Parts: sequence; structure tokens; C-alpha cells
Amino acid sequence: MGGIITPNLEIRDIIVEAGAEDAYKCFQCGKCMSLCPWYQVETVLFPVYRIPQAVRLGIVTGSDDKDEIAKEVEEMFRCVGCEACTQRCPVGVSVPNVVRAIRRILVEYGTCPSELKAVVSKIYNVGNPLGEPRERRTNWAEGLNIPTYKSDMEFLYFPCCLSAYDSRGKEVARATAKLLKQANVSFGILGAESCCCEAIRRVGAEKTFCEVAKSNIELFHSAGVRKILTTSPHCYSTLKTEYPELGADFEVVHHTQLLCRLLQEGKLVPEKSLPHKVVYHDPCTLGRHSGVYDEPREVLRSIPGLQLIEVENFCREYSVCCGAGGGGMWLDWPMDERISNVRLEQVLATGAELLAVACPYCLQMFEDTVKSMNLKLTVKDVSELLVESL
Repeated sequence: MGGIITPNLEIRDIIVEAGAEDAYKCFQCGKCMSLCPWYQVETVLFPVYRIPQAVRLGIVTGSDDKDEIAKEVEEMFRCVGCEACTQRCPVGVSVPNVVRAIRRILVEYGTCPSELKAVVSKIYNVGNPLGEPRERRTNWAEGLNIPTYKSDMEFLYFPCCLSAYDSRGKEVARATAKLLKQANVSFGILGAESCCCEAIRRVGAEKTFCEVAKSNIELFHSAGVRKILTTSPHCYSTLKTEYPELGADFEVVHHTQLLCRLLQEGKLVPEKSLPHKVVYHDPCTLGRHSGVYDEPREVLRSIPGLQLIEVENFCREYSVCCGAGGGGMWLDWPMDERISNVRLEQVLATGAELLAVACPYCLQMFEDTVKSMNLKLTVKDVSELLVESL
């Protein structure tokens, strides 16, 4: 038996002030439900359309039963922030914004999954969610002779934390750097920066986000940074659209955008044939959030022998999330509750031999799922495929 639910209008008003104004637009049509990636997972019931209603009624964590509260908190951290629900909303409600506002309040009250608390703590203390020593941030570049960034260079290369510290992610950073060097792009790295903090803002730790982001902005401005090149769409979106809220003033480019330009200018010329059937997975943050769909595909089409195919009905703005967004990267859902399983089944149904990605989160989520499901599918970043073809 669940406990009695008592409306709390004070909490409702606090949540709305924290960014959940959209809750009042929702009229419960339910169209968002069919586009939520959790709708694809048969073992999960996640009625996303109820969240705005819960805010309006003031019944978020309104139960007096501890088990019911724990279950509700788990649901509030299930949203992956993919924004698929905004695709069909007739009144433009952003459920991820509503969820983020709720999470901010939950974090302030100390009610947050322990895994996410640990991520926030690690980013705050050592500058990355993996808890790695800050001084190892540039170890991925060993042997590549990449200079320290100077103000007369075109780009500061900002590989995300996974690309800087994770052994698999480092391969993507190295591939990107090799391409930049071959095309004679003027770039450098720093190493003193912290995580872009996208993850902890999605978790709801707003105060920590602002503090760490401001320290990054001060570092970039003092170094004379004008353009930042990112590997991660999460870094791209955060640096481009959210850092300006805190005074940032620089251009941000995703590596697939730059690679596409370098190919068009003839500064990179693929020659080696890669005869593979390839599906390109649109990352939520690069696609729906940022509108970058064509450049990664153009890079792949430039590779001789590569056959680019699509997941019918589930590509571009209708791509299904890998499950890593909104803090999902750090939560260990049961095997039968993973969105990545659904996505890989869609990919395999096309007959593809290889899955191309343009996001370190997607790379890790899909490679882990390929291993756990014992699938015959290779997962590579777009930059890795382009390097192989030169």
C-alpha cells in the first residue's frame, strides 16, 4: 500500500521557479509518451506525460511512505534528457527542463542517486567524473607532439573527460588530433581545464555547475581562446549555448563539422576503401539539441567503399537515445531495462556491420552493450573511420 499523498504548494512553487514553468503548458495529450525512448523498453513503465501534472498539483515527493518516495526519485532520474518528447508536443513543453528543475530541488535536499552524487563530487574535486588525477588530462596526447595552446592558434582542442581519461575514448581523441595535424590545422591543448559540467547540470547540481564552469571560462579567457573544438556533443552544446549565460565569449565547433569542412576544402583526402555497411547513429545532443545531422554523414560518404544506410523511421530527429544522457551514463540499469539494447537491435535489423558514432557517451554505451549481448557489430567514431581511410 502506498502512503497518503499530500499536495505541497510551496515545493511546487520552488520547482516552478527553478525552471519548470513549462509544466503549466501541458494539457496531458500524451503524445510525448510514444516518442520517449523508454516507451521502446517493454519492461519499463515511464509515464513521462505525468511529470508536468505532478508539478502543477504539488505532489512531487508528496507521499509519506519512504518506499514510494524512493521509487518516485528513481523515476525522476530515469529521464535521459534526449528531448524526443519535444518533437511532437503541440505546445512546446520541454519535459527535460521540468525534470531538471525537480532534480535541482532534490539535489538541494540531498535526495539523489549515490552514483550521481559521486560524479558531482569527483568533478568538483578533481575536474572529471572518473575521479582521475587532473595532471593526467593530457596523457592521451603522448607521442603526438601537440603543443600547448597559445592565443595565436585557431583552435583549443577540448576532448571530453572520456576522451581524455578512458582508454577507449583516448583512441578517438588521438584520431581527431592526427586528422587535424594532417590537415595542418592550428590547434593546441591546455590540460588545466575541468569537465564542461554538462552532466552535473543535468543531474541537478546547479551551484556546482556554475562554480566549475566559471573557472573554465576564466581559464579560457586568460589563455586568449577564441574557438574551441570538441569531440563530445555534450561539451559542444554546453560550451556553445550554456556557458554564455556565465559570460563566455568564444566560438564552438564539433569535430564532425570541422572534418566535413576540411574534406570540402581538399585538406583531407580519403583514398583507402572501407567496404562496410555502416549505420550512423545520431546522438541526441548533436542532433535534436544542436541540429547537426548532415556533416557526420558527409564525412562518412567521403570514404571510398563505405555504404551508409539508415535505421528507417528512427534516424535523424527520431533517433533513439543510447541511454547515457541526463546522468544515465553513470546509472547501472538492469540488463532488461537498457535503451541501448533496443537501439542496437534496430541497427542490426538493417544488416549493418558497423555502427558509426560521434559522441564518446554513445561509443561507450554501445560498446558495453555489444559485449554484454554478444553481438557481431563494430562501433567506431566517425574520426576513427576517416583516419583509417587516409
